[in-house]
Order: sequence, then C-alpha cells, then structure tokens
Amino acid sequence: MIFRLSQKLAKKIKAGKLPEMPLDENPSSDWSCHIFTADRTQYIILTNTASLYSCVMYGKGITDDSRFIERALSTIREFMEDDGQQFAYQRFIAPASRTVSFSKALNRSVTGSMNDMIFHAKMWLIEDELSPHDVGFNLNEIPMSALKYSNPRKAFKALADGG
Repeated sequence: MIFRLSQKLAKKIKAGKLPEMPLDENPSSDWSCHIFTADRTQYIILTNTASLYSCVMYGKGITDDSRFIERALSTIREFMEDDGQQFAYQRFIAPASRTVSFSKALNRSVTGSMNDMIFHAKMWLIEDELSPHDVGFNLNEIPMSALKYSNPRKAFKALADGG
C-alpha cells in the first residue's frame, strides 16, 4: 500500500525524505494524503489516487508515521463500510495494508483535484458544520474533470469492480 504524502504532512509525521513511486499495481491501495486547516482545526484528506475517492479525518494527535497509518487505515475502513464498499476494502485494501510505503505525490492532476476538494471540504466543515465523515460523502459526489466529469464514488466502484 502506498500513502503519497504532501510535504506539509510528511513533515508533521516525520516521514523523512519521500521517494518517487509509480502507481501501485493495485490502484485501490494507492492513496494521496494532504493536511489542511479549517476554522483552526487540522484535517487530513485521504484520496484514492486513481479514482479520487476521498475521506476526511481529524489531524489532531497524529504526530508520527505509525499513528498516521493506524488512523488513516481505520478512517478508510470505517468510511468505506458506511458507504457500502466493505467488500472492496476487504478484498483490495486490507491485504495491501500489511506493507505500507510513503511516497511523493504522483502528479499535478491528482494534487489539483485534491485542492479543489479541500476547498469544498472547508466550506462544508465551517459553514455547514458537517463532520469530517459526512464531508467525505459530499466530496465523492462532486463531478471531477480529471474523471471526465464522473464522480469519485462511481470511479472507485468501477475500479473495484474491474479489480
């Protein structure tokens, strides 16, 4: 499993110098991660690199790489179970999570899409006072140009179905 960290997040969890890695052979287990602040609270967005399927978690208390991995995997699992994607988690992500690697971002397209989602997430977190968990459901319904205007939920489902 690959977690692609932003420089800011890598510094927070003391991940050291990040290597460049190609997309994981199992695209369901390749996740891009970035930290952001909304209303003085830190959040981390976890985005599947291939489909842009995303969830959001609190950043507080995450001070090293082992805590990050533990909370990220837990957040992804809980979110996917609540979204009806537990089979995809059990089949593709859980087995891959036995070995975790950190890497630099894959490309600017993913980073740009994540920045767009962070903009929306901040609005929902601050103005609508949604929980980070609920923000993930909203993010996955946004049509994204990088997905030819499909939404991340449909793209991830197609990725998992295609296996």
